[in-house]
Amino acid sequence: MCAAAAQDSPILVGAVVSQTGAHADLAADYAKGLELWRDEVNAAGGLLGRRVELRLLDDASRAARAGELYGRLIREDKADLLVGPYGSAATLVAASEAERARSVMVNGAGPAAVVHSRAPRYLFQTAVPYALYGAGVLEMAAQAGYRRLVILARDDPQSREMAEATQRAAQKEFSVGEILFHRGGLTDFSTQVARARAADAEAWIAFGDVRDAAEMVKSFKRLDYAPPLFFARGAAHPRFIALVGQDAEFSLGAVDFDPRVGARARAFARAYAAKWTVAPSLAAAEGYVAGQVLAAAVRAASTLDQERLRAALAELELETALGEYRVAPENGAQTGFRPVLVQIRKGRPAPGMPLLPYPQWEERSLIQ
Repeated sequence: MCAAAAQDSPILVGAVVSQTGAHADLAADYAKGLELWRDEVNAAGGLLGRRVELRLLDDASRAARAGELYGRLIREDKADLLVGPYGSAATLVAASEAERARSVMVNGAGPAAVVHSRAPRYLFQTAVPYALYGAGVLEMAAQAGYRRLVILARDDPQSREMAEATQRAAQKEFSVGEILFHRGGLTDFSTQVARARAADAEAWIAFGDVRDAAEMVKSFKRLDYAPPLFFARGAAHPRFIALVGQDAEFSLGAVDFDPRVGARARAFARAYAAKWTVAPSLAAAEGYVAGQVLAAAVRAASTLDQERLRAALAELELETALGEYRVAPENGAQTGFRPVLVQIRKGRPAPGMPLLPYPQWEERSLIQ
């Protein structure tokens, strides 16, 4: 292809996004975020003076197919840029293909640490890592002067990874024992409350789903127990308040993406709602931010050369709808994004400085 023809041809961005199968609904939002980014880039003149074309292939929600499909994007379709698939398992498979081809890939929706555990050179994470879900609550506990923690986790891979990363970070500054794992569907947390009381825990930090958070609160009330700080990842979910009513008040939770926090998030939420007539989900923000970071690297490098793009992504710092993009240069793992800490106040999850300590049960009054 001559230089003039290459300059006129579009820049091809390839991604594998589940369009059928178990992940299709969530991955559809991821694709919509990418499509919004493409439209905005092209409306602003494209990249390097060229229009951006987005090509999405369907892995049918089967992670094992991701490598084959990225191989097609790289070798047959000659994609200029790659965005990773939806989900950690698929991203792990896809990353191997990108590494072999020495092609840069932005990991938009693979939050598990294992994806970056082998120190890839060409993979850069824009997903919110599981490892940072406890970062905000540890900072809050430190500011409040709390030093004795108890960490709990539902026994599933996501919650386990969040809890183990939080425990490692806490050991530098806090007194923290072993993680208290529990099975899914547990409705009585008496044993865990007894352990927390015995340790005189000042902060209860729990990773699991919304039902776990609700059953913890029910157990607290039944046992007349109220730790000075109560954090449960699932407490930010809208169903939490439906499950426990006013007893949800003053609970702390983690929101993956909050369109109210930050000018970039608000601008993205407005643009997404204008295009798709619904509010954006985390998956939508992940797709949009993956494209945004990739475009910023292209502009910084002023080229599609993969080595120069790799260097740009390693050094890039960028404010996005998910926070500040920043990665560890040794493996491309995200270090800047973290969930937003919120507290239930008057029946709504509210960001900002929370009220502590978590009130004792006899100190509470009905919300008017």
